[in-house]
Amino acid sequence: FQESENSPESLVSIGNICRSPIAEAVFRKLVTDEKLENKWRTDSAAVSDWNVGRSPDPRALNCLRNHGIQTAHYARQVTKEDFQTFDHILCMDENNLRDLNRKSNQVKDCKAKIELLGSYDPQKERIIEDPYYGSEKDFENVYEQCLRCCKAFLEKYH
Repeated sequence: FQESENSPESLVSIGNICRSPIAEAVFRKLVTDEKLENKWRTDSAAVSDWNVGRSPDPRALNCLRNHGIQTAHYARQVTKEDFQTFDHILCMDENNLRDLNRKSNQVKDCKAKIELLGSYDPQKERIIEDPYYGSEKDFENVYEQCLRCCKAFLEKYH
């Protein structure tokens, strides 16, 4: 996330088809509802290149639709420029955090603060588990966690 004129915020998961697209769509809706969309640039990306170009998992899309949220996101991989452009890069689990910190160490002029999105969870659930091998209920849990975390993050930085 970046706050300022067109502040970018980036949300990262391993494949960018489940957790991070949900978090991106949730945050985008929150800033739109608060009429802050001109202050935030929101995107999501993957640590890996496995799913580049794919749309989100159908279960993620269904979960978002159930909450009245649309997304036109296509998976992409984190780039060097993301570390130089975004103020905040929020990830889903410890593996993402480790991989992003390692990648950021190779980037000159890294300005992004890299953290777990779950570090903002008022319920203290720091890890947002990958629902890929789970059920619809697991996607709903990801949505609820992302909603709590994104609200808390926005409150802190707005």
